[in-house]
Amino acid sequence: MDELVSPHPKGTNSSTARNDVHPSHGAGHHYIVYMGDHSYPNSESVILANHEMLASVMGSIDEAQQAVVNHYTKSFRGFSAMLTPEHAQQLEERESVVSVFESKINHAHTTHSWDFLGVDSIRQYNQLPLESKSDVIIGVIDSGKDYGFVISFNLIIVTIVLINVKEYMVLVSPGVWPESRSFNDTGLGPIPKRFKGKCVTGYSFSSANCNRKLIGARFYYKGFEQDIGPLESMNRSFSRSARDTEGHGTHTASTVAGSVVANVSFLGMATGTARGGAPSARLAIYKTLWFNMGSDADLFQAFDDAISDGVDIISISIGSPQREFLSDLISIGALRAFRKGILVSASAGNEGSPFTATNVAPWILTVAASSMDREFNANIYLGNSKLLKGYSLSPLKMEKSSRVIDASAAAAPGVSSKDASFCEIYSLDPALIEGKIVVCKVAGSFQRIFVEQVGAVGIIVIGPLATDINFLLNIPSILIGKEEAEELKAYLKTKRYPFAQILSTTTVLNARPAPKMAEFSSMGPNIITPDIIKPDITAPGVNILAAWPPLPFTKYVDYNIISGTSMSCPHVSAIAAIIKSCHPSWSPSAIKSAMMTTATVLDNTGRPFIKDPNGSPTTPFDYGSGHVNPVAALHPGLIYDFDSNDIIDYLCGTGARPEQLEPLLGVPVTCKYPPIPAYNLNYPSIGIASFSRNMSVNRTLTYYGKGPTIYIANVEQPKGVKVVVKPRKLNFKNYGEKMSFKVDFIPHRNHDGSLMFVTGALTWDNGLHKVRSPIALNFV
Repeated sequence: MDELVSPHPKGTNSSTARNDVHPSHGAGHHYIVYMGDHSYPNSESVILANHEMLASVMGSIDEAQQAVVNHYTKSFRGFSAMLTPEHAQQLEERESVVSVFESKINHAHTTHSWDFLGVDSIRQYNQLPLESKSDVIIGVIDSGKDYGFVISFNLIIVTIVLINVKEYMVLVSPGVWPESRSFNDTGLGPIPKRFKGKCVTGYSFSSANCNRKLIGARFYYKGFEQDIGPLESMNRSFSRSARDTEGHGTHTASTVAGSVVANVSFLGMATGTARGGAPSARLAIYKTLWFNMGSDADLFQAFDDAISDGVDIISISIGSPQREFLSDLISIGALRAFRKGILVSASAGNEGSPFTATNVAPWILTVAASSMDREFNANIYLGNSKLLKGYSLSPLKMEKSSRVIDASAAAAPGVSSKDASFCEIYSLDPALIEGKIVVCKVAGSFQRIFVEQVGAVGIIVIGPLATDINFLLNIPSILIGKEEAEELKAYLKTKRYPFAQILSTTTVLNARPAPKMAEFSSMGPNIITPDIIKPDITAPGVNILAAWPPLPFTKYVDYNIISGTSMSCPHVSAIAAIIKSCHPSWSPSAIKSAMMTTATVLDNTGRPFIKDPNGSPTTPFDYGSGHVNPVAALHPGLIYDFDSNDIIDYLCGTGARPEQLEPLLGVPVTCKYPPIPAYNLNYPSIGIASFSRNMSVNRTLTYYGKGPTIYIANVEQPKGVKVVVKPRKLNFKNYGEKMSFKVDFIPHRNHDGSLMFVTGALTWDNGLHKVRSPIALNFV
């Protein structure tokens, strides 16, 4: 897909083009002519028709062939060419032309999250031979609730949907669109011999759809049909195969390990080169979701297959409320993977409030979502000359001001003003909104919105998640936050005939502050065992561009921008794959520790993270140990390691009995007496769920460095608590050496009991590495 920006839909003036010159085509501007669906039998006939149309305004077939840059012949018809503004205007007036876009040159920042994370600067990984990097196999399991936005040019409905995605080197997901350029296997060698997976064929999916990138594909539906009913009874389109018919699996799989693809964008925004975090890694797809639903039976089968197939990492964006680990299927499946040396990276969820984080078992790497330093800004110019800041993914702009009406004042007959304010389908009176900009409300953080555009010329959506939600309509559209909404409403009240103009979207790089925690990202404390701080880490999950299938509502884009912890999860999964490539012998807990202890807790202004969009302060229950830092994680200096035996001690410490654990683990289990407290698991963070008196926590560090060194403990003291580390210095001499220490927590005598959780941090520093652990204590 070429660069699509600054569209000129029918009826607008496209003569305001740039006065630049294409280096290879002489005078003119680079335009994209978009014509929607076509019924031509093959690409050659589309190209011939494109040349003939262009020749009709340029004068000859030869001139048309000289001017064309790209043809679009597959999922839609169109072309890009060097044109004068007059030629562009003539084409725009043709009956078969939907719209004409001017193509602009932008910096290569499409998958900007990897630039923001500094992945390309990891010298050790970049210098590895391709064989080492491509030996890592990622399994992706996909589900959960995310912010996804699907678009429609021809229909009059926009849907803002919540979707769930799970991904990683093994993809258990709504599937994959194998034809996407992000799954090209050019340059990859033979499939690793240790991989035992299969490319299972099904409807519209053959063995030829697998390659050296997509090395495996499975799908599961028997549990779904048993629990919910036949797939056909859902009365929705689907493919009984590993093919993705929803978009989320393709998006997440390409985020984690998509191949490098040049010249992609989302309708001209985020233009540049798309890539996954570990573009040389292999992907195995495990489809367990149908219509965003999945059966535990199918999911567990996917875990079983993925582990047996020989994947290195499982990335899963599925989650549900949990009460205990031993009855939660994801926790059980992840524990089986952990015992086989497979890291499981999982999304924390999108509920956006305390105690809602899911996938909180200590053997899972739980990922929250935050922003990066790229925003898609748009503004509203009010009739009183004030400018309101908003956010949008719409490339459209209004050429002049139009009347504004609040949806609550445009209710259809029989509809209350309150119901009309949400602009749901059939709730508005077409006669009242025709030719106007309509102001709509979002019913909640995860509400599905249907907006029927009956003659409206623009839409302003008021929502609490301004920078976290972007959407697109076939009319100018924008989302604004609470403060802007109040100013807009004040203006509407003071003017009998209010006017406004929605300006087009601009891509802003190096935004500050960044990252910010996404308001939708689920938070701790850990609902099952608060001694383990959850989530563990945060990563980019806001407005992530990645591959997308040609779905009915989005068939004119092959890369889409969506948000959610299902988008942040594959970022962390990819970094885990990079670490695994460089350190193939490291255990899942070592990889996890490396990322957690090197994460940053400061934004690009040098200040602690804030929450988007209201700027409120955050704690480790928002971001865990901090924002992932892949460069530092490759050489963490020290590691907090734990194995299956430590997990058994941990589970016994939480009250589990041997007769419960033996069937689960498949080994004889003896619980120690007295049991080891849960807070003494050798975890990279430190938490105590019930703190009222002097208490001590024990930890052991393993040295992963060269030559002798001395680490010194530094403490950020939690409020109302004195923290003493013994010993304060650790003198390491050899690689792999282990040393233990104790942390004493002493509550202040004058503590009045008004505090609950208090937080701080412990950092071991040798002048080269800083190994940081957040601290959270719950006063009782």
